[in-house]
Amino acid sequence: MSTRRVEKLVESLGIAGLSKSQVSMMARDLDAQVEAFRTRPLDQGPYTFVAADALVLKVRENGRVVNVHCLIATGVNAEGYREILGVQVTSGEDGAGWPAFFRDLLARGLTGVKLVTSDAHAGLVAAIGATLPGASRQRCRTHYTVNLMSVCPKSSWPWVRTLLHSVFDQADAESVAAQYDRMLDTLAEKLPKVADHLDAARADLPAFTAFPKQIWRQIWSNNPRNDSTRRSAAAPTWSASSPTAPRSSAWSAPCSPSNTTNGSKAAATSAWTSSPAPARPPPPIPPNRRTPHPPHSPPDR
Repeated sequence: MSTRRVEKLVESLGIAGLSKSQVSMMARDLDAQVEAFRTRPLDQGPYTFVAADALVLKVRENGRVVNVHCLIATGVNAEGYREILGVQVTSGEDGAGWPAFFRDLLARGLTGVKLVTSDAHAGLVAAIGATLPGASRQRCRTHYTVNLMSVCPKSSWPWVRTLLHSVFDQADAESVAAQYDRMLDTLAEKLPKVADHLDAARADLPAFTAFPKQIWRQIWSNNPRNDSTRRSAAAPTWSASSPTAPRSSAWSAPCSPSNTTNGSKAAATSAWTSSPAPARPPPPIPPNRRTPHPPHSPPDR
């Protein structure tokens, strides 16, 4: 981390005039905190749902700026909250990067994984199969949409995208499968390359349908829409013996007061039981206007 970047950061906090030695001390302190976070035990499991992805970053090594891959895994813990499980920097996603990353997560306590959401990178897919053999893989909807767009004619993309979205808009697993078939039949004659691409992705793209409908939006993509500390609808009430039926009302009402923690229960209860807001008071009269006085009645004579 450069001195200039640290100076800009601390200036936003009202601190100015950092020396190089102070920056080095801050970096050492941050390194220790990051290392403690990366190596902490994963004791909040089981982590039923895991999302894995990688970011390409530029770093300075031996006086040169090179690209590295930052591997990131996020899971839903036993309390139903998203949690960053691990972060690891490697030279690339191929080879031993992803397998070593998942083995480190398992050694730290990762258990109970039923579904991993990721893109279709060959190294990542192979690592999931090798290290998490009991887990299904959901191909990320967002990443796949970009992949499909690359093989689709530009003029036909709005129509194809609408067809693809219609698959995810279905109400149950049977309807998703039926709509997928109709989509392939529609595209087979007009856009055979697009139809082949969709057919090849069928094994992984609708994997979310094996889980309750209420959490489909949370697990069909590894691009989180909510803050990592916000409670996920994928609460840990999934039952291996009955994957399509909830064990409690947490699936049907993921935001109910009984499913909130960390001090939010009272707020949720108040929101659920509050009465309608009272009528708004009339707006105040502007200061430059005066209320007209009633006309004077003639005095009694």
